[in-house]
Amino acid sequence: MTRSFAVTFDYRCPFARNAHEAVLAGIEAGADWSVTFHAFSLDQVHLDPEEEAVWERPRGERGSGVLALEWGIAVRDHFPERFPAHHLGTFAARHDRGLRIDDPEVLAGVAAAAGLDPDVVAGIVATGEPLATLAGEHAEAVKRWDVFGVPTFIEGEEAVFVRLMERGRGGDIDLVLDLLPRGVLNEFKRTTVPR
Repeated sequence: MTRSFAVTFDYRCPFARNAHEAVLAGIEAGADWSVTFHAFSLDQVHLDPEEEAVWERPRGERGSGVLALEWGIAVRDHFPERFPAHHLGTFAARHDRGLRIDDPEVLAGVAAAAGLDPDVVAGIVATGEPLATLAGEHAEAVKRWDVFGVPTFIEGEEAVFVRLMERGRGGDIDLVLDLLPRGVLNEFKRTTVPR
């Protein structure tokens, strides 16, 4: 039976990278999952409530993660077959190579490496459609599931924020999904992280 769930992402978060690598590894290994990749802006969630939303600000004042989310949404919604490579490439640009993912040239390089025409993706971003999608997805996550960070796994009306400490282990996602509907466990946090 197919397991349907969503998982939030912002490319700046290393724990989101760990979770998304695990989700994509599970899919690649044949997991029977139907996954929605749900954009969520850490730039927005860290604003004071009275501040102007990041998607209402001029391009240079939106925060360091918004442009990468726009590119990710453009690829996810228009080139879904290239999304996994692009998604992993954007996380790698930020966390493995330490590149600035608010730089259009960096994002163009990620798109090209994923087999996309960067000018086409940039053109989609320029329409404002991905930014509007980001605003809608972020607002839904906050209002419907009380999401406050990434990665948050969502199944039906259940949502849980998870920090996976290791990268790319698809089996870890089965554990998360098994615990997700068990509302009796609100928080399970280690006091120290073994190294």
